[in-house]
Amino acid sequence: MAAQAGVALKTVSRVVNGEPGVGPGTLARVEQAIIELGYRRNESARQLRSGRAGTLAMVVRDIADPFFAAIGRAVEMTAHRDGQVVMIGSTHEDPKREREVALAFCARRPDALILAPIADSQDYLHPEVEAGLPVVAIDRPAHGILADTVLSDNVGGIRAAVAHLVSHGHRRIGYLGDDQMVYTARERVVAYRAALAEHGIAGDEALVRLAAPTPEGIAHSLGDLLGLGPVPGGLAGAGPVTALITANNRITAEVLRQLPNLPRRTALIGFDDLELADLLVPGLTVIAQDAEGIGRAAMELLDTRLTDPRLPAREVRIPTTLIIRGSAE
Repeated sequence: MAAQAGVALKTVSRVVNGEPGVGPGTLARVEQAIIELGYRRNESARQLRSGRAGTLAMVVRDIADPFFAAIGRAVEMTAHRDGQVVMIGSTHEDPKREREVALAFCARRPDALILAPIADSQDYLHPEVEAGLPVVAIDRPAHGILADTVLSDNVGGIRAAVAHLVSHGHRRIGYLGDDQMVYTARERVVAYRAALAEHGIAGDEALVRLAAPTPEGIAHSLGDLLGLGPVPGGLAGAGPVTALITANNRITAEVLRQLPNLPRRTALIGFDDLELADLLVPGLTVIAQDAEGIGRAAMELLDTRLTDPRLPAREVRIPTTLIIRGSAE
């Protein structure tokens, strides 16, 4: 290849490895020689020399979820810039599958692992972490291992939503949340209760529904909160809710499906943005998470961890944004 391009071997090495110090004309000749000769870099040899695989592993709950897809895109773009490739797998909310996928990736010796935890503990990764594998947990913290963490500002997002509804005269604000075994679900409902108290609104647990977001369960909860059926706790006497906060995009989507069947529309704010939310009438007001910001922050934490493995575990909170489109006003 050096002979074909008319350059020294060292110059070819610089071009192949993306090093500076090669003039435009020389660079063009070497690249043309690479194409003509069909050269492919020996990644195994490069890995042996550098001690790095040039591969990152990423395990999320569902790669089809727009939130995790956006995180994955940010991770992949940053990795590509650094000459790395990314392996991505899904757990489908299954703790057993989380372990299987994470360990299968670890067996391929990646440089680092980004994980959206589902299981109660990630101690199955302890031998990998002890051997030097950097781990960053996203969306929820990891347990049982040393791992850096990137989370959304769940508290700030809920506080902004409650403040917005109160500013528009709402005081009967209902809340539809996920199973409290989920870390983000716990953070968000605690933030909801605290935000109501900040505005001098007495908490009423009859306005709160927490469960796995099935269509049947959400329909029943909406009926209760809007005063369409028998409601424990005296909600009917106090009046139905005038506004709703939904705690994740799955719940929000199901509420939107149910609303046309209800005799009264209520103000609505959803946690997580939805594709085409701005095309609804009225547009959907949401607490938007910065998925790309989470992905970039995870990569920054990995970069510094790879540079200095002795750093203490760090947590980064990425701000959320209240996008006002009309559904909560």
